[in-house]
Amino acid sequence: MLNTIFAKKKEMTMRYTSDGRQAGVTLLSILPTTDAGTRTVEKHGYAAQILKIQMTNNKYQIKEVRNVKEADFLVGDVVKVRGVSKGKGFAGVVKRHGFAGGPRTHGQSDRERAPGSIGQTTTPGRVYRGKRMAGRMGGETVTTKGLKVLDINEKEIAIIGAIPGHRGTLVRITKI
Repeated sequence: MLNTIFAKKKEMTMRYTSDGRQAGVTLLSILPTTDAGTRTVEKHGYAAQILKIQMTNNKYQIKEVRNVKEADFLVGDVVKVRGVSKGKGFAGVVKRHGFAGGPRTHGQSDRERAPGSIGQTTTPGRVYRGKRMAGRMGGETVTTKGLKVLDINEKEIAIIGAIPGHRGTLVRITKI
């Protein structure tokens, strides 16, 4: 078995750990995969395994696993989980970047959640690329590291903690 498995997020629930503590747990359905090829250092410049992941009865996704190691997933293993975070839509600078906004007094009743100045004057005469401004929030690839496996079988895995994405999201679980 590879050190990476692909799963679909089912739900979050509560379970008790082996030492009797209560923990928030994310349940994931392990998706069936088939080997679809390999990448070699000689031909492609890197080593990787190509996997075909069965999402539903007739839908598949092709993914590449680079750090190819043989490893079994066991209860108590530390893993990292990568997925796409929930999309939050268009958000202003206060919500998206945590800006403080303007003062609530001195006649500025319409500037409470505004970003303030976004550029300089004649020099450089433009707004720099990457300036933190209002825009679409979420929907980005996020990796959560240091999570522990609470329970695993051939169809399902339970991981202590929250993982990125909504229900039904494809996630990549890698053993550290």
